[in-house]
Amino acid sequence: MHSPCQGHFEAIYRILRYLKKTPGRGLFFGKEENRRVEIFIDADWAGYVKDRKSTSGYCTRLWGNLVTWRSKKQFVVARSSAEAEYRAMAHGMCEAIWLKRLLEELKISCEFPMQLYCDNKATISIAHSLVHHDRTKHVEVDKHFITEKLEKGIISIEYIPASQQVANILTKGLPGPTLEYFVGKLRLIDIYSLRGSPSSLFTSVRCGLELAILNSLATRHGLDLLSLLHVQDDEEGIAEAPPKVKICGLVDSDGTPTEVADVVAALVKEGFAAIKLKVARRGSPTHDAEVIQEVRKKIGDQIELRVDANRNWTYEEAIQFGSLVKDCDLQYIEEPVKDEGDIIKFFEESGLPVALDETIDCIQENPLNILMKYTHPGIVAIVIKPSVVGGFESAALIAQWAQQHEKMAVISSTFESGLGLSAYIHLSCYLEQKNAEICKLMSNKMGPSVAHGLGTYQWLKEDVATTPLKISCNPYSGIVEASVADANRLLQSFQINRMIIHGDYTGEEVRRYRLPVDFNGISYYINVQEIGQISHDNVLVFLHGFLGTGEDWIAITKAASRGARCISIDLPGHGSSRILNHDDENAILESSLSIEVVAEVVRKLIHEITPEKVTVIGYSMGARIALFMALRFPDKVNGAVVISGSPGLKDEVARKIRRAVDDSRARFLVSYGLDRFLDSWYAGQLWNSLREHPKFNQIVGSRLHHHEDVPSLAKVLSDSSTGRQQPLWDDLKHSKTPLLIIVGGKDEKFKRIAQDMSYEIHGYRENENGPPSDIYEMVEIPNCGHAVHLENPLPVVGALRRFLTRLNQTRVALQTRML
Repeated sequence: MHSPCQGHFEAIYRILRYLKKTPGRGLFFGKEENRRVEIFIDADWAGYVKDRKSTSGYCTRLWGNLVTWRSKKQFVVARSSAEAEYRAMAHGMCEAIWLKRLLEELKISCEFPMQLYCDNKATISIAHSLVHHDRTKHVEVDKHFITEKLEKGIISIEYIPASQQVANILTKGLPGPTLEYFVGKLRLIDIYSLRGSPSSLFTSVRCGLELAILNSLATRHGLDLLSLLHVQDDEEGIAEAPPKVKICGLVDSDGTPTEVADVVAALVKEGFAAIKLKVARRGSPTHDAEVIQEVRKKIGDQIELRVDANRNWTYEEAIQFGSLVKDCDLQYIEEPVKDEGDIIKFFEESGLPVALDETIDCIQENPLNILMKYTHPGIVAIVIKPSVVGGFESAALIAQWAQQHEKMAVISSTFESGLGLSAYIHLSCYLEQKNAEICKLMSNKMGPSVAHGLGTYQWLKEDVATTPLKISCNPYSGIVEASVADANRLLQSFQINRMIIHGDYTGEEVRRYRLPVDFNGISYYINVQEIGQISHDNVLVFLHGFLGTGEDWIAITKAASRGARCISIDLPGHGSSRILNHDDENAILESSLSIEVVAEVVRKLIHEITPEKVTVIGYSMGARIALFMALRFPDKVNGAVVISGSPGLKDEVARKIRRAVDDSRARFLVSYGLDRFLDSWYAGQLWNSLREHPKFNQIVGSRLHHHEDVPSLAKVLSDSSTGRQQPLWDDLKHSKTPLLIIVGGKDEKFKRIAQDMSYEIHGYRENENGPPSDIYEMVEIPNCGHAVHLENPLPVVGALRRFLTRLNQTRVALQTRML
């Protein structure tokens, strides 16, 4: 390099760009059941411009994992692509034979014959032919070598389409989406792409990971978890937290007032100084009030009494309850009303102290901004479930805010095992220490220690730990407490009680099949993916957007399948669905794939699957179909979730322009192919957020390889254009079907559309002097743009679950009124 030129300078920049982009790339090795050896071979014929020699490439996978690969220029000029591929095949076979000998030396068995995959049919034909002809005379040695291995059954050759030939990555330059697709197939993973926002993991998973990491760090440094969380300050005057944590008992208020009072009295006798009762589960708030009155009468005034309504009351019902228990000296009532906007209003009217619980459950992004709405002194406590708010860090942040605003921070469990409760005991004690510091700094009087909501341990018949967590009455104080020392012993010596582990969850099986649907003389063979228990009670149908497939929904359908039968489909023109007309092929071209037609096809498909109503969830183009079905087929749809969707364009001029734009895009797709179309499509402003997603290239690559029927895809783009769809704005005013509208926080265009939809629904009904509409809800998902379900799926799952719960409650209420 004594005289570098511009070409060398560009090569250096290319290397630096590669190094900057791929610092976390590495091969992922997984465990699989198959014990096959697979060889992928390819050649780039005459690709080297200086001497027109070809490039051979092969890679081998052992038990599904990439183990060897090579790219090398051939020594002689090949006179045909078949000859170049044939030489590459010989090289790949040599590698396979070497692997076979290596495995034999290691005394490891594998399946025979080994599979060799080639994308050149002429090469495969030559390999199997016993006749030598002109194309094989100059590669006669390779011919004999390959034939011998085939005849002995050592290797079997199979054809593979070029779109699936991963060895292409070693022989030629590829477009970005194709390259990323093959990189994924080779299991070349970027470890940094696994990082994400706080909402990118289930809150319970994040909490468990934090517990494991913190406990590991504590053990490594010879500390307990409490000492790791809070380094003791030697400054005099800082109050130290007690070595034990006070526990609040938990009671479900089923039974007569006398029966419930007896249960509570028994807990008080055991040593519980604080009791929480579940309310709002009876037919009337009056009945709940009678229970509370009897309990307070039974246990006296010295015991702290809390109640939890879990947002089950209307404002009027909560006020009715409050007026009846105002003399019962409640420490607080958790979540008394359904609408969080009525919480402060409830306190001001009833005078009862309020605690927040479900209101903070969804706070994962910028919790302090949301909490500032609840500084009102009537809110006296924040109940924090670490497994719900996202772990120890989030719980501590919320607790610190509460303590700074002179509110109780109460750690509460759901149904954690002894392991989780042990960690929560440490966290509760840590918060007591922090509260003491805050009180000193703010010159506030230190109140009594908080009874934390860890009483769920009584509700579990067995525990996963061999030695259960000890929570009992302190003989000196006479109060039920949990010892930090006992909790630490369980954390440090935890062992699983395998006698009570009955099985392992391996995930729901995805059932795949095709269903035929006939409409207007056209046969649609719809590819269906289904997960969850087969039933007709709670069926969810997922509709993807343009260029998507049913596979886009797999993560969400798996999360939702525990309580529902989830069905995702490839819409007509997409993925593995097919459009056929055996009598007249031109009929397909003359037919329409408009939103209205596709909605009718989906309706017929749903009728084949279940006779009952379904909930339809759609994204983008699928959202327009879902909304159309909710408004036009109320006999088949009991609710719809519209993700980044629109009712259409109101203005005729705007529709005319959009028709022209989409028709032009459709012609470009047919003329230049899907590969170039994807580059153009995803360069738009709508996808700014998605392009920043670590899986962007993988997502685009899947688009390229899932769609083979490009003409039908182009027809969908043209026929389903918002320029051709009849707008549904007027229909929204009269809708009686519950709707959940989901938009991305960065998707300004569709946020405006969702707000306009809200005005059409609510504004019209208020102007008509009708009852306020409670069938519409808008949810904004943070840190994502248009492709909400791909960029940030977990909050989508949470919003979907809450919507389904509301639908189920409405259905049960209607059935009760009918009875």
